[in-house]
Amino acid sequence: MVREQYTTTTPGTSLERPKNEYVYKIGIYGWRKRCLYLFVLLLLIILVVNFSLTIWILKVMWFSPTGMGHLRVTKEGLRLEGESEFLFPLYAKEIHSRVDSSLLLQSTNNVTVNARNSNGEVTGRLNVGPKMVEFHGQQFQINSKDGKPLFTVDENEVVIGTDKLRVTGPEGALFEHSVETPLVKAEAFKQLRLESPTRSLSMDAPRGINIKAQAGNIEALSQMDIKLHSSDGVLLLDAETVRLPKLPEGTRGGSGISQGLYEICVCPDGKLYLSVAGMGSTCQEYSRVCQ
Repeated sequence: MVREQYTTTTPGTSLERPKNEYVYKIGIYGWRKRCLYLFVLLLLIILVVNFSLTIWILKVMWFSPTGMGHLRVTKEGLRLEGESEFLFPLYAKEIHSRVDSSLLLQSTNNVTVNARNSNGEVTGRLNVGPKMVEFHGQQFQINSKDGKPLFTVDENEVVIGTDKLRVTGPEGALFEHSVETPLVKAEAFKQLRLESPTRSLSMDAPRGINIKAQAGNIEALSQMDIKLHSSDGVLLLDAETVRLPKLPEGTRGGSGISQGLYEICVCPDGKLYLSVAGMGSTCQEYSRVCQ
């Protein structure tokens, strides 16, 4: 802008117009003006790009007033729909699935669930790996729907609370030490077999042992001896026929007709043998069978 000076004169007087000695310019001109326009244009482009990216992120992440994506904020807590991946530990008081679906925890390596006390120490740990499921804690217990303990394990014992323990393996069940149970029963139409391949088999009961086979035979096989011992009572063989086919015959002690009858004799050392029955006892204390 140029400021001009005006001088008033009277008629008849001629004065020369003074020359413009001083010129003042107001504004930005030249390369400064071009840089300012370029900077404003750059800011406008950045603003448009940021606004477009914000709209795109909101659309891709499914932001809404109730949550983000499959994550919804409800009165009960957070609700997550579909599959989700957690890269860091997840801390929650309770995790449960919907009523009409199951809860699935999946990992390419293993799934570990830790329980901590108020000091942050791990008191229980469940580790599900590709080859093994491990549990670390003082006690492991499985309950039924009504709260009845079905399976309990601690440092001292293992308790199975079901009414029936069923072993379906072809080799049966292997016990390295003693087993205490009120009943051992085979499945219907199956055989029950108690076997000790390299050691002895012992059955003890304070009030008696009852072995029953309602639709078959009972066999006791041993490489060495079979001992039936009763500490207080008698050994009773109650059957229609008792057969000892491999016992040797003893010496006939007296005259008479045996009619195919035999007498079972007992040696001083407890050995049994058969003797042809007579009018009196045919057992001899010093029989050659006992020697």
